[in-house]
Amino acid sequence: FYIPHGAIMNNTVFGQSVDTWSSTGKGADFKLGKTLASLEPYKKYVTTFDNLENLAALGSVHTYNPATWLSCMHPDQQAKGANMSITLDQIIAQHIGQKTALPSLEVCSETTIQVAACGGAGCYYASTTAYSGPHSPLPMEYNPRKVYIELLGEGDTAAERSALLRQNKSLLDTVSERAKALDRTLGPTDRMRMAEYLDTIRELERRVDLADTRKITGVEVPNAPLGELDDFDKQVRLMFDLIALSYQADLTRVVSYVMVSEGTNRTYNFVGVPDAFHPVSHHSNDPERIRKLQVIERYHMERFADFLKKLADSKEGDGSILDQSLFLYGSNMSNSNQHDNYPLPEILVGGANGAHIGGKNLTLPAHTHLANLHLTILKKFGIKQASFGSGSAISTGVLTKV
Repeated sequence: FYIPHGAIMNNTVFGQSVDTWSSTGKGADFKLGKTLASLEPYKKYVTTFDNLENLAALGSVHTYNPATWLSCMHPDQQAKGANMSITLDQIIAQHIGQKTALPSLEVCSETTIQVAACGGAGCYYASTTAYSGPHSPLPMEYNPRKVYIELLGEGDTAAERSALLRQNKSLLDTVSERAKALDRTLGPTDRMRMAEYLDTIRELERRVDLADTRKITGVEVPNAPLGELDDFDKQVRLMFDLIALSYQADLTRVVSYVMVSEGTNRTYNFVGVPDAFHPVSHHSNDPERIRKLQVIERYHMERFADFLKKLADSKEGDGSILDQSLFLYGSNMSNSNQHDNYPLPEILVGGANGAHIGGKNLTLPAHTHLANLHLTILKKFGIKQASFGSGSAISTGVLTKV
């Protein structure tokens, strides 16, 4: 769950006096910062961190923040196209995502193509947090109707979706048979291209086959939305509802959500901030602008808390979906006025099927690599990897107390 423009921490000229993000205390005295106050009912699931840093985005202002958040790798600036590495979410998707219709889901609340963050090839890196491979950025979908169709299939009713599913399966069978026949007549180069095409067909066939096993019974399925909503608050809430549905019905097990875009000019009139998010993030140490940023940050955290409640109330096994899940929420920027990347606001939430015990704030050594947290998350998913990230941002080890 990605937020742009950092957070008001102990990272401004006012120090701790305006810090509403950072947690304090240990053990029974652990206290969430004011921005995180809405997470209080789920505090036993929450771990907060001090002193995380990601050098992979250093000096890029906004451009590299989204893509390097889950990769901890500085892009190759000389490459003609996207050139980075697979991201944390997609490594996990390869490990636990193949038993669901969607290996992963990538969504956002608004278009991620923003002038302030995209510049030429920079849009490869500013427009998504997810890469399935070094040259494969995954687009973030902000139209809730398209997300709905991706989760449940085309059609506004269960009967329509079932009929269209059968039709699509028949079409795929026909396409697959004809493609295989054509393949036998091609030369080596064209066969390589056909192999890529057939891989896509096989993935579609896999998704269609798994669509029949979706556990929709007992899950409240909303009506299909018409499209992007003009009311941003309702748009954010709807996206969270769709993500919750995807977990409740086991449609996917890995989701990446850009809650608002890097460099956005989105206004927040509905919480009393008529100013655009990006301009106000250049707060110039003005107390009133800092206050407005804190209002925006608190709003997004409250919507995240609403989502956690849905999962806490959804039973699964001997506990809830929240007991079985692990979520990373944060930003790849620290002080938005400086465009720096230290210290980063990051939290982990969820029981991870017993692998994560929250209710604590960890004061890490100064300038601890964010990649260390990512390597730790992989370990909790049972994924063995010697290191994470690259270059100056590469991991130096796991975080032992998480």
